[in-house]
Amino acid sequence: MSLQSRFFALLDKPYSSPHYLVSWVFLRGLAAIYFAAFASMAVQIEGLIGENGILPIPSKLTEIARLFPYSKYIEFPTLFWIDASDQTLVSVCYAGMAAAVLLLANMFARMALVLCYALYLSISVAGQDFTAFQWDAFLLEAGFLGIFLTWGSELIVFLYRWLIARFMFMGGVVKLASSDPSWSNLTALSHHYQTQPLPSPLAYYAYYLPQWFNEFCVAAVLVIELVVPFFVFLPRRFRLFAAWSFIVLQGSIILTGSYNFFNVLTILLCLFLFDDEDVEKRLPTRLISAIRQKQSTPGAIANTAAKFWVGLVLLICATHIWIYHAKHAPVAPLNYLVQLTSTFSLVNDYGPFAIMTTERPEIIAEGSNDGKNWQAYHFKYKPVNLDQPLKWNIPHQPRLDWQMWFAAMEKPAADSWFPKFMAKLKEGSPQVLSLLADNPFPEKPPVYLRALLYRYSYTTREQRAATGQIWQREYLRVYWPPPESRCC
Repeated sequence: MSLQSRFFALLDKPYSSPHYLVSWVFLRGLAAIYFAAFASMAVQIEGLIGENGILPIPSKLTEIARLFPYSKYIEFPTLFWIDASDQTLVSVCYAGMAAAVLLLANMFARMALVLCYALYLSISVAGQDFTAFQWDAFLLEAGFLGIFLTWGSELIVFLYRWLIARFMFMGGVVKLASSDPSWSNLTALSHHYQTQPLPSPLAYYAYYLPQWFNEFCVAAVLVIELVVPFFVFLPRRFRLFAAWSFIVLQGSIILTGSYNFFNVLTILLCLFLFDDEDVEKRLPTRLISAIRQKQSTPGAIANTAAKFWVGLVLLICATHIWIYHAKHAPVAPLNYLVQLTSTFSLVNDYGPFAIMTTERPEIIAEGSNDGKNWQAYHFKYKPVNLDQPLKWNIPHQPRLDWQMWFAAMEKPAADSWFPKFMAKLKEGSPQVLSLLADNPFPEKPPVYLRALLYRYSYTTREQRAATGQIWQREYLRVYWPPPESRCC
């Protein structure tokens, strides 16, 4: 037996128990997440990248075509090359929702998975800064593997386990590699509940938990991310321990913060750490019979394709590790392969939450008609008013609110999205204003615009009881002064 045959025989051994039920349930869950992701983008895509949005995609396509005239489709893989009108942007979102419904109903499942992947890739690429999040790539990689899963190859179960293991493990590695003292001295949660982008209503109360408890939780997080991922490839009892550890961690994050579909997708991937016998106890007998009757045995082509993809994924992941340690690019063919798979989000390099922010700067955009009396623009989720309630918005991600959180931690560059956002407020763009909670200048845009930077923090429990305010703030400086009102 050749070395390659022995390798794949070893992979097959842990999966002698079929995962038909696990796969079926996973694909239904994946359909729901895809639907939520497309629906979330449908209500904001025009304001983000539409013709009158913050980062218009037509302008971006023109720039890409100029820079890469012969490889523009590879460098920027999106269906919006065909048409980038606002109507098409929204139509792609609704088409994705329709494909997700087909997948949820188990109708034309493979075609629906291909459509979901292609349409969400198009949105993710075209979204520029607003879709440059690891969970967008995470969904695309998980969704692409789902196409293989419909062929019934058990090797794809290994790839899903590999995906959840490396995602969790890299989350721990980047924390240690960052040399952030918040992780090494176990104080990260002393800041996290207050400084995360969109805290949940429970985050305020979690912030005032005893220090010893928060330190214990940070230590538990590091163990779950750095040690437990290795249990994924051990016998069943270890896998079940890993699954429940990941589920508890992600469930805790959901309770205290709003991170769209990210945590739900991570929990869904934990299904592959269970076997059919575990899932069988939770499903109706008639449904189990129907699933098993329709499950086809993978043919030679499917098995060969799965083996090829397993080898490719492992090669690319090994290259990621080599690049991290060597600090320079590998040989040209391998470097091109890594870049290509990254562009299409087929195999990604993960590492969320490396640095813990210890303060919460907030940008408050304001307008005025006389340069003296200023009115603030209010956002749907990010704090502006001191008594603004904390909200859950899972699985929706308000992309502008998130980017405002990142922008507050750095100076506004002339070529960044923030000056463009302010310019759209000055124009009174209806599409951009629809991303906000209200428009303080409904009749016409203000004469002057500015953005101020504040440091926000939670009120004490006594202060909240007395005033009803969740937040208190301290003025820091002018963040973005328009030239005509620098004196104001």
